[in-house]
Amino acid sequence: MTVALDLIAGSIAGAAQVIVGQPLDTIKTRAQIAPKGMFKGNWDIFIQTVRKEGIFALYKGMLSPLLGIAGVNSLLFASYAVSKRIVSPFPEKSLKEIALAGGMAGAANAILASPVEMFKVRMQGQYGAAGDQRLRAVFAEVAKDGLRRGVMRGYWVTVAREIPAYAAFYAGFEYQKRRWLATHPNQSIPVYALVGSGSFGGICYWLACYPLDVIKSRVQLAKTPPSGINYIANEFRTILSTQGFKGLFIGLAPSLLRTIPAAGATFAMFELSHEYLSKHTKL
Repeated sequence: MTVALDLIAGSIAGAAQVIVGQPLDTIKTRAQIAPKGMFKGNWDIFIQTVRKEGIFALYKGMLSPLLGIAGVNSLLFASYAVSKRIVSPFPEKSLKEIALAGGMAGAANAILASPVEMFKVRMQGQYGAAGDQRLRAVFAEVAKDGLRRGVMRGYWVTVAREIPAYAAFYAGFEYQKRRWLATHPNQSIPVYALVGSGSFGGICYWLACYPLDVIKSRVQLAKTPPSGINYIANEFRTILSTQGFKGLFIGLAPSLLRTIPAAGATFAMFELSHEYLSKHTKL
């Protein structure tokens, strides 16, 4: 029953995350993958995107995560709940145990997150040209390369990203939430504190994994699938040689700006919907 609650509440939270955060996610992804010299910075990406493609271009690629986020977030929150029980049978967990459970949930989450991210990046990597493809055409093109080299391209770098990211995500959220509860004993945590704790967790998420996210986006957008088991290291060296160390953090600013409302909305919606379903359903 608890898993069912996590699945439903996770779906609701995931939809809120996508709707709130998609515009800045588009700017972040374009900063990571755009050809050198195409944009002058994050603000220029925003201006050119709106001017040339219209305001709704900021939501380009949203259909893939919006359709897939129910499964992704359901898997994430359910895996996290199960992982916490595996890590320790006791209800009170240390922050180290929370981080371990979060990392385990992240590894499981990569199974669905990898293909969802693949199609989102492909859609965001189109700049309003006449030959831009719809999601159905992108799917058909990617599927030609098969499951491993096409649909699941970038799976291992996604796993490498998700483990530290969600360890930091859940530990950051729990740390901030516990700080609030410690200063307000015997009180239920309000929505604004949940939003703030979720936002802090989201910032921890990106700081823990951002270079790997840059590598993932570039691998998933590349015309040819990666070969060999060292493709993560190869792409890392390519970024360093062409853009320098700063290339590993390009687009970080819109990611952090996006995560403040998006992660806050995710945790707040999860906690609130979970509480509501517990009270008003038989689950």
